[in-house]
Amino acid sequence: MPELCPICEGSGLRVVERTNGLRVAEPCSCRAERRSVRLLEQARIPQRYAHCALEDYVPNYGGSNPSLSAALLQARNFVRAYPLETGGNGLLLTGSIGVGKTHLAVGMLQALITERGAKGLFFDYRDLLKQVQNSYNRNVEETELAILKPVFEAEVLVLDELGASKPTDWVWDTVAHILNTRYNDRRTTIITTNYANLPPGGGELSGPRAAMREETLGDRIGERMRSRLQEMCVVVEMTGEDFRQKVKRASFA
Repeated sequence: MPELCPICEGSGLRVVERTNGLRVAEPCSCRAERRSVRLLEQARIPQRYAHCALEDYVPNYGGSNPSLSAALLQARNFVRAYPLETGGNGLLLTGSIGVGKTHLAVGMLQALITERGAKGLFFDYRDLLKQVQNSYNRNVEETELAILKPVFEAEVLVLDELGASKPTDWVWDTVAHILNTRYNDRRTTIITTNYANLPPGGGELSGPRAAMREETLGDRIGERMRSRLQEMCVVVEMTGEDFRQKVKRASFA
């Protein structure tokens, strides 16, 4: 059983005395704290990332890294500016695996909830698509609209690993539906992706691997939606070594 607030004893109100001697009831600070806890629970942040906060992000784990330091500064500035100065725009965090894109995205989401009172939602891109696909099963009662409605309406949506599912016409249509709806409603979307923010065919390599071509974000979600993201989000490019390989390898020690 949670402990009662020592100020209001669980009532949610505290009595204060004004300068004129009048005693009035005002909302207790614990009400805001309880609301933040409730909103964090509703945000669907995976337990794996529940600890992620902007204060804990380490941009210099591999030595001085200007791109990661700049990304952290951008994230902090975004939280401070929200919502009046952000105008419904979000952030598109791009970069190779292990540079902390998800950490920053979740850190921003948690800060926006606790510091700005925003209502937010976290979704892994692949899991979201699987849930939508599963709704077509006759034995599943939840409809596609029921799954997508909170995604459409979230004040702040974190969409993690955009482009991670194999591109098909259905995937492209579903992504377009989500992004266009949020774009039209001017809702804030924070996106992470491992794919370069380039049009289809824009990831040419040089040297011995010139015969290969790295897939781009345009390849994975289509150029029309990639172009839409340039209008919806400020692009933050993050480069560096894989933190999980360099610092956080799994062990039993």
